Amino acid sequence: MALLITHQCINCDMCLPECPNEAIFEGSKVYEIDIDRCTECVGFYEHQTCIAVCPIDCITPHPEHIETQVQLMEKFKGLNLFKS
Repeated sequence: MALLITHQCINCDMCLPECPNEAIFEGSKVYEIDIDRCTECVGFYEHQTCIAVCPIDCITPHPEHIETQVQLMEKFKGLNLFKS
């Protein structure tokens, strides 16, 4: 499942550099997460790094984009982040 940054975001910039999939970007009012790139850090880490660094806990599971660990790993493999 992809993650979602809620409207409570204070744009502190903590999550942006933590995303290994480059799924987090500046939205019109708050940071947003690209659901096509978010693997919840599957393929990189055991825990979601953006959630770990968020000082106000405004990152939650996206209720409309539920995926299994297997689906997240397939998405990770499809991103081709390690190709030159």
